[in-house]
Amino acid sequence: MARELVLVMGGVRSGKSTFAQRIAEAIGGAVLFVATAEAGDREMEERIAVHRKSRPAGWDTLEEPVELAESLRPAMDRYDVVLLDCLTLWVSNLLVRNEGRPDAEARTLACLHDLLHLCEDGRATWILVSNEVGMGVVPPSPLGRTYRDTLGRVNQAIASRADRVYWLMAGLALDLKALGACPLVLPTGEGQA
Repeated sequence: MARELVLVMGGVRSGKSTFAQRIAEAIGGAVLFVATAEAGDREMEERIAVHRKSRPAGWDTLEEPVELAESLRPAMDRYDVVLLDCLTLWVSNLLVRNEGRPDAEARTLACLHDLLHLCEDGRATWILVSNEVGMGVVPPSPLGRTYRDTLGRVNQAIASRADRVYWLMAGLALDLKALGACPLVLPTGEGQA
């Protein structure tokens, strides 16, 4: 199978992680699961434990909340599939670390471009999981609005470069590009809304 970039999106509990894992299992070979969650409280620790148990035993795991490109670069030649779950928490982690900086979004997008170059330069198929957070209410805080806007731009940039983009809702997946969806964002990032 040729190298691909696959984006799996949807709302909370829509089935994104399970679907992404099934894609990785179908591709086969050496799989690296990249987890971006941090256990800030007991409930999050329990969620992380459930996610760990759901992964096949033969997969390798890298738990990295922020420095994705730097952490992944040395290991890329060893894997056929990289499953990153999830971009949602990664963007949150980046923004929290840069909170109060006027260039927080620009720093996050620079990290995204580093990650995309790593995806495109290697031989592995990448499966990226992300939430759609722009369909709800307007967040009441400046950080919340920056987060929503930045994640929306990250999702657009990845979708424009992805070979396949799946939208999950209630455990059902739609292959958006196979249905004729085309990006508004050019792969270079020009024209972002």
